[in-house]
Amino acid sequence: MSSAKHRSSLRDPGNPPTTSPPATSAASVAASSSIDGENDADGFDDNPLTDGLTHLVITPSGQRHYLGNSSSTSFGLRLRSFFETFRRFDQDLSIEVQYPTYNPAAWPKRRPSVADVPKLPPRDFAKRLYDAQYTYIGTIFSFVEPDVFYKRLDKAYNQTPDLSDREACLEYCQVLVILAYGQLYSVNQWDGHDGPPGFDYFMQALQYLPDIHDEGSVLFVEVLSLVGYFMQNLNRRDAAFLYIGLALRMAISLGLHQEIVNPDMDEPTREHQRRLWWSVYSMDRILCAKSGNPITILDEDIGVLPPSRLPHESEICPATVLLHYTELSRIIGKIMKDIYRKSPKTGSSLVTSVYNIMTDLNNWRRDLPQALQFDASRLDRDISRESVSTFLHYYQCINMTARPLLFRVVQRRLANLASEKEKDWRSGLSTTTIAVIEACVAAARDSTTMMHAAAKQNLVATYGFMDGEHIFSAAIVLVMANLAFPHSDRDYAAMEKALDVLRGMAERGNGHIRARHELLIKLRGSSTNSSSNNTSAGISPLSASDPPPMTTSLPLVGMPVVESGAEVLHPFDIGAALPGLQYTGDVNLWEEGYGDLSAAVDFDWTSWTEAAQGSGPEAGERSVID
Repeated sequence: MSSAKHRSSLRDPGNPPTTSPPATSAASVAASSSIDGENDADGFDDNPLTDGLTHLVITPSGQRHYLGNSSSTSFGLRLRSFFETFRRFDQDLSIEVQYPTYNPAAWPKRRPSVADVPKLPPRDFAKRLYDAQYTYIGTIFSFVEPDVFYKRLDKAYNQTPDLSDREACLEYCQVLVILAYGQLYSVNQWDGHDGPPGFDYFMQALQYLPDIHDEGSVLFVEVLSLVGYFMQNLNRRDAAFLYIGLALRMAISLGLHQEIVNPDMDEPTREHQRRLWWSVYSMDRILCAKSGNPITILDEDIGVLPPSRLPHESEICPATVLLHYTELSRIIGKIMKDIYRKSPKTGSSLVTSVYNIMTDLNNWRRDLPQALQFDASRLDRDISRESVSTFLHYYQCINMTARPLLFRVVQRRLANLASEKEKDWRSGLSTTTIAVIEACVAAARDSTTMMHAAAKQNLVATYGFMDGEHIFSAAIVLVMANLAFPHSDRDYAAMEKALDVLRGMAERGNGHIRARHELLIKLRGSSTNSSSNNTSAGISPLSASDPPPMTTSLPLVGMPVVESGAEVLHPFDIGAALPGLQYTGDVNLWEEGYGDLSAAVDFDWTSWTEAAQGSGPEAGERSVID
């Protein structure tokens, strides 16, 4: 496709560009037409095995498990259903029961004992811990509702679980994990034990976690998801990836990814299962992206309805937040597929992919209910944690889409820093490239402003995986922009704010964030436009041996202060940027920027660190980067 033709296809934001289909020969067209004609005549328009019928098999304990259309058992059940239209079969011929090939009594039972019996907090305090975890993750994910948790909490106070009872152990495990999250988010700083707040409860919870070879259940999916996400907060990335993957596969085996008719299930229970599915889906997408792993399930293989309000729920309820948060996770899957997957890409196809993703993000922002919009005029007043979480997710999608191109431009400029530093970075670049890079930097500024305001209200999770990931991702982009581009007061101030938030998390005891903060401080020091007079410029990297501050109060400690009325967030407008995505050149730049990436989304920053510092990283620095 010529550049002129491609430009014309991009001028209307409502009509995303498409790549030309591969050329086909006249012979292949004729053959295809002939086959299509024969199929029409035979009436084979659709695959009869993908019709609406969904099959379940039943385990000896009565648990239902999903069977996909390609399963031979499903095929047998479909054939039986067809024959039963004119002949009834004896029930003994049923094949929907999973008969084990072993004696179930011989299967190993739970461990006979646990090392430590947990000491539960007072009931009122336990409820406060539930509320704390709900503030941070209870609206963007849906694993256990308040009334269900309180019933399980009461049961935990009344008796310790029978270790041979899988469901009882799962309920007890879930209570302990929820308490662990509550401590993690409410204490929110290092408290001098073997791990972050909640670590002891989490370790005790793992003692009650059934083995993976045990039978799956909806409760098991809930618990695996919660355990996996806590692992990520501990920076056990591989363990988190495995646990969330197990939760997703178990959910699939239970048929949660499909709409299955079950007359014995009421609508609230069915809706909970829908919300649970989309919570696991969203969590899996996020962890796959952060670890650079391929997504686990394609959207085309999912048939369950999106989260929706129950009759008694208000118009804006947790299901509303979950719905819009999940849509961003769907877009992350598209980013992973179209941007980060290792596959041949051309400059024009990359422009098309970026344009389509940015259009999806623009539509998401347009369709977001007003009640969930982030009020830019109220940064110095109460802000909702669900808005913070949702918009950080949104800005991260922009960042992930655009930063490969920013990375390549920065690399080129750092290679000739002495001569390039004060030149306009836009010079010689196409309007498309400029629009994408400006989107990336603007999203980083907006993320920083939002987290800086949230920090003032103690709404930043010191050990929260996604909070740390979002602010570090924004800080990286801003440090890159300040290193490679001419001085900008706005970008420099945003960089200092991002480093301030990271510093606050580090001073509260997050060693992982401390290491990342140290790296960025070193790189910031390489910038020729650093101002020694800036109030934040005197921040020194924290030594790993420095003891974290010890305080017992819950108000904000070590976090940046936002002066009342000092800043107003003017969010980046993707809709205004879309017309700028008109392909006018830079083919090699796009193919280099997006083509050289491995599957990992978390870049190995070694190459541009070397360029910025003028030498290769030392062993200590390399451990921070990898």
